[in-house]
Amino acid sequence: MGRYLLRRLLIAVPSLLGISVVLFTVLALAPGDPFGDLASNPAVPPEVRLALRAKFGMDDPVLVRYFHWLVAMLHGDWGFSFVSRVDVDTLIWQRLPATLFVVGTSQILALLIALPVGVMSATRPYSLFDQIANTFAFIGFSLPTFFTGLLFILLFSIELDWLPFVYRSDLAATGWRWYWEEFRQAIMPIAVLGMFQGASWTRYVRSAVLDVIRLDYVSTARAKGLREGKVVVKHVLRNALIPVVTLVALQMPAVFGGAIITEQIFRVPGIGSLLISSILANDTPVIMAVTFVFACLVILFNLIADILYGWLDPRIAYR
Repeated sequence: MGRYLLRRLLIAVPSLLGISVVLFTVLALAPGDPFGDLASNPAVPPEVRLALRAKFGMDDPVLVRYFHWLVAMLHGDWGFSFVSRVDVDTLIWQRLPATLFVVGTSQILALLIALPVGVMSATRPYSLFDQIANTFAFIGFSLPTFFTGLLFILLFSIELDWLPFVYRSDLAATGWRWYWEEFRQAIMPIAVLGMFQGASWTRYVRSAVLDVIRLDYVSTARAKGLREGKVVVKHVLRNALIPVVTLVALQMPAVFGGAIITEQIFRVPGIGSLLISSILANDTPVIMAVTFVFACLVILFNLIADILYGWLDPRIAYR
């Protein structure tokens, strides 16, 4: 197990280096100048603008700038935000908790929807429950999150006045009241993301369980007199989850990317809104850091998926 993890981590290193080269080159060659506002500001003397460009190496060749960025990253220096005037890692750590809370809770909700509904649909194919579940699943992943989010705001915030539609990071409440208000304002973004992912995963769980439930060893387990619930949980579900694990692991980075839209709708102060504001302001150090974090997530969740394979299927060896 340890050697397997070490080998996978060694493979991940050149992958991350290649991704960082591509990201940095694209951002460096993209049109726009992070110091464009300074150039059009008559209150900033030309020598100050030139000194700032020289300090941050904006006029150096792309290859030299990349190596400076790489060495700084290895030393824990993620760069400096030209817009916010603070370190990039400080910005990310300020925004990360909100994104992790909303995205993480929404994925738990999606699994709580997809696993039982998908399994029950597969064990009762073409029944009334299966038809209703499939209908809601198709509707769920056909509607984009921005449309569902607007519907939630119109219904629960404007019509019923139950939930706030603007996510605030400066809640005045304290104690348990603060936790309750934090949960209330996160209900709608969590529900939007969770229902969208849950609807999509329900179809995959149903398909995977249908493929396994017809196999010979499942029929043998039933012939031995095992209860149907035990057959499904012990012999069907564990093997059916292998392709589902692949799907969930590979979609997690995409979930973080999709959360950008949801964060914009509900004004969640997370990584997604930080990326959007940085793109609009051409704040390249922040853009580079956030996109590189997303790339690291792809590598990380691929590794997690490989580890879960061995736990779900003992026939898979860590070699």
